[in-house]
Amino acid sequence: MKLAIVIPAYNEATTIRDVAVRALAHAQQVIVVDDGSVDGTSACIGDLPLTLVRHPVNQGKASSLWDGFVVALEGAADLVVTLDADGQHRPEDVPRLVAASQQYPHRLIVAARLRERASAPRARRIGNAIADFWLSWAAGHPIVDSQSGQRAYSAALLRAVMQRGVRHDALASFTLESELLIVAAALGYETVAVPIASVYFAGRVSHFRPARDVTRIVRMVAGHLLAARMAPRGLWRWLTQAPQVLAAAAEGERTVPGASRLRRG
Repeated sequence: MKLAIVIPAYNEATTIRDVAVRALAHAQQVIVVDDGSVDGTSACIGDLPLTLVRHPVNQGKASSLWDGFVVALEGAADLVVTLDADGQHRPEDVPRLVAASQQYPHRLIVAARLRERASAPRARRIGNAIADFWLSWAAGHPIVDSQSGQRAYSAALLRAVMQRGVRHDALASFTLESELLIVAAALGYETVAVPIASVYFAGRVSHFRPARDVTRIVRMVAGHLLAARMAPRGLWRWLTQAPQVLAAAAEGERTVPGASRLRRG
């Protein structure tokens, strides 16, 4: 199996080299998409044995992810793992996502920030819980940590998604990852969550703009719900079923007993 890791990066000169070096230890191909950075992000990794894609101007995270997916598929990747460039995601967790994808080949694997959750800002936890509710409803099954950008996508899923014409331009900058959960579920790829640690850095500058980007996400989700006539089955499954969450065990991965308690936390 050929594994590719895609890392979208925008002005991440202080962290990108460390993330990329650690990612190279776990994949045959590492693809960094420099989304118009002006702080020397590309120069920090110019000597590393990875694939560097550069946008002349900032186009948004959706475009960066999409271009990374295209390069990975052109390189015959069987599985694509995404990581943020700011150090929030540990490349050392990649093998666990790969193992989960092998156990569940027809699922979208999400690295869910369920460990040390108290380290996350309270506003972020509340926002993520709200997003989990709406996206679970629209996707038709319970999802935990729908906002995590560390995921594993099979090549088959990505090819199917691309045929759907999902929006990935600048206006979809922070909606693509959310919409992928909905579209993947419609294609038969529900999510499986692999618990990871919550890593947050004081003073980190976020490129997410709440007023603008939340509005776009709401519009996207509303569109899917209206198209599905408000998806009553999705709401019912959210209310009555638990998300599929895995936990590390000596013998491998197993489903967490009582995972329903994680759903709204």
